[in-house]
Amino acid sequence: MTCPQTPHYIDGGAILLQELLGVGAYGSVYKGIHVATNQIVAVKCLVKTGLDARQRTFQHHEIDIHGLVSDHPNIVTLHKVIEDERDDCLYMVLDCGLEGDLFYTITERGGFVGNDVAIKSIFHQIAQAVLHCHSLGVYHRDLKPENIILFGETVKLADFGLATTDPVSRDFGCGSTFYLSPECQGGYIEMVKSYDSAANDVWSLGVILINLVFGRNPWKQACPRDETFSTYVINNDSLQRILPMTDEMSDIVKSVFCLNPKKRITLSELARRVQACSAFTTVDFRPSSPRPRRVPVASHTSYRLSSSSSADGHVAATTTTTTTPASAVANATAVKRRLELSSLVDKDQQQQQSQDSGVALE
Repeated sequence: MTCPQTPHYIDGGAILLQELLGVGAYGSVYKGIHVATNQIVAVKCLVKTGLDARQRTFQHHEIDIHGLVSDHPNIVTLHKVIEDERDDCLYMVLDCGLEGDLFYTITERGGFVGNDVAIKSIFHQIAQAVLHCHSLGVYHRDLKPENIILFGETVKLADFGLATTDPVSRDFGCGSTFYLSPECQGGYIEMVKSYDSAANDVWSLGVILINLVFGRNPWKQACPRDETFSTYVINNDSLQRILPMTDEMSDIVKSVFCLNPKKRITLSELARRVQACSAFTTVDFRPSSPRPRRVPVASHTSYRLSSSSSADGHVAATTTTTTTPASAVANATAVKRRLELSSLVDKDQQQQQSQDSGVALE
């Protein structure tokens, strides 16, 4: 059994699924409407058919965790869970953000380059959502712009399919490759047997901060075979040479991208320092218009890697692979038109900047 075709009524006819927005490995996201009130909702459909006991446990785990953290202004509210025996599906009724996700805003709407006020506001809201989760013993493990939904000037964290309540995790490679910390991939310098879940979330937030400030990723993957990241490990000033960040911003970045998670900045301190930062970018990188040209490629994917994954972070799809869309996206374009933040700089700038920094950029 697959998720239903639209239009389709659920909850005894109370909610009409109007439009399919996106399809993931174990379910789909719909735009729905409450028939009595005309309230628009996002409905995440989780298919139960064909799943083994472990996979069904993951489904209920996502629902339980999302329900636990749901009562926060910067987390997508889980309003109701509906189990429909007719189509063997679980339906999660969620807030619906008609403006799409943060990824779409960065790549398709020009993003926030040069707008420090907006960057601070958005990052503060994301940090508050994650702090709320951590205070309840929940660690997201898939923090990325696709899982942050826009509601006007408010942003909300979504998709707890990979979240954990384990403060120390042995679930290596859980998340999206661009946002994985080195220790979540098994370690960089030496293999590790586990990793700190909170510190791993902080690393991901550091990448999101780079996304917001520069509209780029710092590297493709924080592993030895990534040349840009390997250069950063050798010289942590290298990012400042290829991205026009202020010294203040550079210090924040270094405190986040610290290989030793025990010495990595805490989330509360990171949030404080971002708000206190006088400027993220140098003066000549704060254009009013036009925005820097974006480089279109493919989208990010979330994975659970096998426990035997090597330390260099090779992504191995397993029976527990999860590739779900942002759970509250109600803009079909935002789901279907994914562009990857894969390049630090525009193609016509790469050769000169590579020579200046000693970092080979693809």
